[in-house]
Amino acid sequence: MGDARDDRITLAAAGGLGALVLASFVAVTTEIVPVGLLPQLTRAFGVSEAVAGLLVTVYAALVAVLAVPLTHLTRALPRKPLLLATVVLYAVGNLVIALAPQFGLVVAGRAIGGVAHALFFSVSSAYAAALVPPRLQGRALAIAASGASLGYVLGVPLVTSIGAALDWRAAFAALVLGAVLVALAGAALLPGVPVAPPPAADARGPRSALTGVAVVNALVFFGHYSLYTYVSALLLTAGLPEGALGAVLFLLGGAGVVGLWLAGLTIDRRPRAGFLGALLLATVCIAALLVLRGTTAGAVSGTTAWLVAFGAVPVFCTAASLRTRSLAPDLSAAVNNAASNVGIGLGAALGGLVFVLGGIGSVVLVAAVAFAVAAALVLLLRGGFPARPPASA
Repeated sequence: MGDARDDRITLAAAGGLGALVLASFVAVTTEIVPVGLLPQLTRAFGVSEAVAGLLVTVYAALVAVLAVPLTHLTRALPRKPLLLATVVLYAVGNLVIALAPQFGLVVAGRAIGGVAHALFFSVSSAYAAALVPPRLQGRALAIAASGASLGYVLGVPLVTSIGAALDWRAAFAALVLGAVLVALAGAALLPGVPVAPPPAADARGPRSALTGVAVVNALVFFGHYSLYTYVSALLLTAGLPEGALGAVLFLLGGAGVVGLWLAGLTIDRRPRAGFLGALLLATVCIAALLVLRGTTAGAVSGTTAWLVAFGAVPVFCTAASLRTRSLAPDLSAAVNNAASNVGIGLGAALGGLVFVLGGIGSVVLVAAVAFAVAAALVLLLRGGFPARPPASA
């Protein structure tokens, strides 16, 4: 039997996890905020919704390309200053956007944020796992990921509401201030952690397991962001007033928090069953939007249920990648980070193309198929998605 102390999170670790929650909040709010501000940005710069959606694509493309090489190049650097530097870089990128006189500089600001994001989740996921005993790593990842969920439930709706009440520049200025405050909090609360070495040769999992997890991760994020990037259009065409968009995004963020809480119940016990349940629920709810999107109530209810399911997905993917032990934790997290952003970038880009050519109904269909295929792969790839966590995890 394990020592009872192995089931406890120390006070220092709790403070560190709290700092990671705040940092993840800023990171995800920065990543997703163009979704809520898309109508304003299209009007301000005279571009189409599909072109404005490239603000998500460019950001994700940089993360996908840079996550692994930047994580590898910075592996010898102290973890705490590196993590704090990424938060400061978020502030810089948002400041460029807030001051941008033309759309090209908005894209440049998003590129700066993409570089920050390429390192942030690679470092922060391994950081969270390093703060607690191995048996609690799934729970620690879920706690840290709650900041991402809060970005959906509070960050994006709040920044969207600031944009509606004032303007989009004020919304990005608020993000700058938030990132600076979070960097200061992190400096005070984060304990230092050592750079984790790669697993010993006889303890490494097969690279194929990590590859399988990455493929599923990319596919799920592709399906999600092909539709979520244009969720404002989905809801507005269903009759939702633009002034109510912030409130509905708040509801959707709350749905994600519920999904994350449900993931926490199974991630250290039955991760495969929990992940499959989330994927199947998302598939059904998105497919139902083909019918439900005809009314405002139907579109909001179907989208909310879909976001409950998706709220559980990122932490299952992160835990699965770390538990393969194919690489050192930060590099496994970097592969996970890159894969999810490949999905985000391709999803936003293809979603925009499908939206232009076939309308929002066609985008809904693409998303549902992607989630269904991901669920089938989880059933097949038992090496990357075991029924129970490995004994050492």
